[in-house]
Amino acid sequence: MLTLTSPSPRWPLTRHTSRLWLASFALLLLAGCASQAPMDESGRQAGQWERQQADVEAFDTWTLVGKAGLRTPEENVSANLDWNQTPYYFRMLISGPFGGGRNVLEGREGRFSLSNSDGRFEAETPEALMEEQLGWSLPVTAMPNWVRGLPGDPDNDNTGSYQLETDELGFPSHLTQDGWEIDYRDWEKVDDLWLPRRMVMNYDDVRITLVVNQWQASEE
Repeated sequence: MLTLTSPSPRWPLTRHTSRLWLASFALLLLAGCASQAPMDESGRQAGQWERQQADVEAFDTWTLVGKAGLRTPEENVSANLDWNQTPYYFRMLISGPFGGGRNVLEGREGRFSLSNSDGRFEAETPEALMEEQLGWSLPVTAMPNWVRGLPGDPDNDNTGSYQLETDELGFPSHLTQDGWEIDYRDWEKVDDLWLPRRMVMNYDDVRITLVVNQWQASEE
């Protein structure tokens, strides 16, 4: 509690001086409030994304467990997703209704394969492979960046240029790239990093909702 003490009798506190003290005290309180960065209900603060972006970019070896929902004019289904990612290799296990059972998609050094109960198949891109075997495709090439809140590599022919919008706290809120519209709906703190927890991706009449149940750093 702040206690104001009276000055010595040599310097009597006049009404004018008292007003100056109160005005100064009010300015100090306002300055203290202004120094606290804006925060939302989840605990995110303004400026955090800018400070952590380099660390998010360096976070390139991880495991993501979640659920993906696929909506088209013809169907509305979902599947479980278990995804291991490194800079040189990825393995994506897709299981459930729109996965048509259990499908394992893998990529290493530009070679991609998909394995399921019908056999093992290969193609030049993971998108083409999924389209050929499953009849639909995730934007696999760009998604390792998108799921972290980052745009895909603009120098990559499969991703291209992008437009990124941020929310009032400076976090990514809407990303447009390679014909896809990505909305970031929710975030969670994983160790010291804020990472997307829920995102919605739209391409023409295809809508994919990804909800992350678990982020985990992993070893290569």
